[in-house]
Amino acid sequence: MLAAVDSLAAALWGALHLRTLLLGAAVFLFFADFLKRRRPQNFPPGPWRLPFLGNFFQLDFEKTDLALQRHVKNYGNLVGMDLAYTSAVLVTGLPLIKEVLTYMDQNFMNRPLTPIRKRVFGKKGLMGSNGQIWKEQRRFTLTTLRNFGLGKKTIEERIQEEAHHLAEVIAEEKGEPFNPHFKINNAVSNIICSVIFGERFDYQDAEFQELLRLLDKVTHLEMTPMCQIYTFLPRIMEFLPGPHHTLFRGWDELKSFVSRVIENHRRDWNPDELRDFIDAYLKEMAQHPDKTTSSFDEENLIFITLDLFFAGTETTSSVLRWGLLYMALYPEVQEKVHAEIDRVIGQGQQPSLANRESMPYTNAVIHEVLRMGNIVPLNGPREVTVDTTLGGYHLPKGTMVLTNLTALHRDPTEWATPDTFNPEHFLENGQFKKRESFLPFSLGKRGCLGEQLARSELFIFFTSLLQKFTFKPPKNEKLSLKIRVGMTLSPESYNICAVPRA
Repeated sequence: MLAAVDSLAAALWGALHLRTLLLGAAVFLFFADFLKRRRPQNFPPGPWRLPFLGNFFQLDFEKTDLALQRHVKNYGNLVGMDLAYTSAVLVTGLPLIKEVLTYMDQNFMNRPLTPIRKRVFGKKGLMGSNGQIWKEQRRFTLTTLRNFGLGKKTIEERIQEEAHHLAEVIAEEKGEPFNPHFKINNAVSNIICSVIFGERFDYQDAEFQELLRLLDKVTHLEMTPMCQIYTFLPRIMEFLPGPHHTLFRGWDELKSFVSRVIENHRRDWNPDELRDFIDAYLKEMAQHPDKTTSSFDEENLIFITLDLFFAGTETTSSVLRWGLLYMALYPEVQEKVHAEIDRVIGQGQQPSLANRESMPYTNAVIHEVLRMGNIVPLNGPREVTVDTTLGGYHLPKGTMVLTNLTALHRDPTEWATPDTFNPEHFLENGQFKKRESFLPFSLGKRGCLGEQLARSELFIFFTSLLQKFTFKPPKNEKLSLKIRVGMTLSPESYNICAVPRA
């Protein structure tokens, strides 16, 4: 009997001892995390954080940018947050945004490397590289894009040709409801593809259509909650099933496609007759054979090609899809665009960039689509390169900085009707008016490399489509402005009618 009591007492003590150890370990880890991630002295104020997860549960992944505006109201134009893998600061207001992107840009020049980006791209490419590698790659890319027509008449002619193809394929719908998503994606992508791959792809090309769908899928998946959990807990999530593995497989397939294209280029490559960006990069690699001193290698070529492919496809395509949606929802605006097109261009000639100055209303509409579409609401993130003082607060080296374009583009002190589609925001006495508080392409040295190309594409594609069609909602259907969240904010999938104009 006594032995049984002793055995029970020992078991109870063992259980209690184990619980005490586990509780002690948990308290120690929480305390260690608190000390490790304790906000530095004079860091911008912000919401309370949870151990390990930081402010993860205070981010609404369906509308992150809008959720963050509540913190701006509570804490001001500099909001400190903890994203588990790094400290972050949300910067609001034009003066502070300009300070980050232009006046003190050397202190904010780097791109932070999130766990997902690190897993997919490492520190290579245009979007993810920093320092000397980024400078070399950006300089080469800009020069090469210009050599192949960027900013010249030749690229305008390519856009005009593609706009004609797009109008033809939309005309085949004969005014019946259709989803414009991948038709527009194909058209827009063909412009950058003609530069980087040396060819355009037919709208019935099954392999290219699959590639576009894959790109669309990965750019949407990256911002889903499960993939963002990977960002907070990468080591654990590597061993757990979920959409993050689908995301990584998708990027691997895209890399494989680019690798095959590069290999095909190598077979008939002639350094004296460069056909496209890939040919030019292969020549640069041949001139820098020592990989210990040069950043020009095949891995960088693959990642830069994917950067250009993504940026040259998803962004402009998303804006154009927002544009058609707004035209169908605001028929009175569409009528004014039609009237200006008919007056300035007519039906007999193709729209060109030379028409833009004579078409202030159409130009204003495109800018208002950019403002309301808000496709990159928090801009490309930056990273503090040296300890910096901003707005009177201390930002340690390594802090991620997010510039709040949503608040800038919806500021009631800057815009007469900030939450309503209103082209008059960009007009003054009937003339187009530039707005300082309008930064859809960002600012400074790390601003959008393809801004000029995107602006050209938007004007020619949009004007060409409105020249040929009137866009209307399908009968007995109500179109919605609901957002599909991804690496860009695009409209949810919709059907629309493109009724040919006389």
